[in-house]
Amino acid sequence: MLMTAMVFAAGCKKDDSGNNTGNNNGPGGGGVGPGGGGTNHEYVDLGLPSGTLWATCNVGATKPEDYGDYFAWGETQPKDYYDWSTYKWCKGDRYQLTKYCNDYEYGYNGFADNLTILQSGDDAATANWGSGWRTPTEGQWQELEDNTTSEWTTRNDVYGRVFYSNGQSLFLPAAGHCWHNGLDYDGTYGDYWSSSLRTDGPDYAWIFHFDSDRYSVGGNFRESGQPVRPVRTARQN
Repeated sequence: MLMTAMVFAAGCKKDDSGNNTGNNNGPGGGGVGPGGGGTNHEYVDLGLPSGTLWATCNVGATKPEDYGDYFAWGETQPKDYYDWSTYKWCKGDRYQLTKYCNDYEYGYNGFADNLTILQSGDDAATANWGSGWRTPTEGQWQELEDNTTSEWTTRNDVYGRVFYSNGQSLFLPAAGHCWHNGLDYDGTYGDYWSSSLRTDGPDYAWIFHFDSDRYSVGGNFRESGQPVRPVRTARQN
């Protein structure tokens, strides 16, 4: 199990070539599903046991290799500074959580609500793309890992990992992540949020991490800014 809690530096900036707005133009291998605001977003059917369909782009991206927007866990809008001091669901530090807390030692004034999965109003995928789309659970990331083959590659000069199954492919750019006002490890690491809280330490949430050598489900602090790759409801037979 991989845990990431890193110190980042300088300039949390997205690529000006197009890591900014919603998309419906990613490569297919799947179909088109309804998104928020009347916009369609493409997905790929990897033939996974659950039938989960994976979007071909990150939230805020215009094509699969774009990084898109960065979100703290449980927040639905990007921001300029990622830290516990700006995190929505605490009172300034990781031991004063105000939502998604199963351990009173981490809760503000002993708070605990035992919520362990993001509610739709706090899910960046649902909030930005509409109902039917959501941030993958830890189990859905694990299913992707367990039922695909993968290789480190580039697409249009962007490093990332491609996952293969069912005669289809899914590309995830190595978008790094943000902390304070800095973007770091872009082109080197991919760290993607799940919707699942780490209940062994509720200041963490489950993530999917990859680099050029390995990929696995792990964890990161909720305050950090990371991309979101949406999924939608299982295919209809």
